[in-house]
Amino acid sequence: MADDIEIKEGKIFGGWRAPENLARASTTSIHDDDVAKSVGMRGGTIQGTIHLSMFTPLAQKVFDDRWFEQGTLSMYYTFATVDKEEVRAIIELPPDTTEEMLPINAKDVQVKAWAELKTGQQIMTGTVSIGSPKEPSYLQALELRNSPPEELRILSRHKVGDELPARDILLTQENANRGLRRITDQLEYYKDKSPWGNAIIYPTAMFEAMAFDFAHTATEEYQAVPFYGATEIRNISGPALIGVPYVAKGKFTCIGASKKTEYLWLDSTLEEKETGKIVASMRHLNRFMKAGSPLYEDQ
Repeated sequence: MADDIEIKEGKIFGGWRAPENLARASTTSIHDDDVAKSVGMRGGTIQGTIHLSMFTPLAQKVFDDRWFEQGTLSMYYTFATVDKEEVRAIIELPPDTTEEMLPINAKDVQVKAWAELKTGQQIMTGTVSIGSPKEPSYLQALELRNSPPEELRILSRHKVGDELPARDILLTQENANRGLRRITDQLEYYKDKSPWGNAIIYPTAMFEAMAFDFAHTATEEYQAVPFYGATEIRNISGPALIGVPYVAKGKFTCIGASKKTEYLWLDSTLEEKETGKIVASMRHLNRFMKAGSPLYEDQ
């Protein structure tokens, strides 16, 4: 548990974090300074999925370890951050909840959550929940709008409903430990043992397990600059554990175009290979910038 958590004014605040842009060496992605600036960004961006780790200590404080079993983090990315820019996570507590009442015992609860810069600029907004609240999560509540196929250039190869080939997933502790340096909040549960036996898979690695090729899309591959737009990680019968074989399955649920981007929504699941039990699910939005794409030179 982080020791710089603060509770006041009906909210729980994480400490300020300054993640490093460790993906900036990828010269064909938006994490590279030159690529990012070519499409109007301030510099090479940090993946929104890196920031998801900031919410885990707060959710654990509010919901206890139950959150790793049936907790959901649903975030829409609103402002791209750059190397070592200070950010913090915030979760709004249920009404009239004091620090002495934490962790709360209610089974089905959803609260607002967001992350911000020191200027107050929100970098993501959404919900954190436990169990199965009546109201949908932030991303599940959004209306997903498809575009006619003739309006698509960057994503013309994909179709709504397309299922991706299932993938075997097995994260070793050695690989997990190497990846931990990317995130700012490194719980002991990620590193060795946990109450569930093996160490648990942290949110950024959960995304990668269910993202298929979209964890590593590059400008050259799509002839456009891709970036993450939103991510929801849902623990259904969790947590997902390091050293346990899983199968990832996914399909495209929405493909469309806006004024500046084309976008693709992916829904995926993580199942135990041995039993078929669904351990977790994900909804993820990838955007692709039209600016600078040779496919949009006529505009």
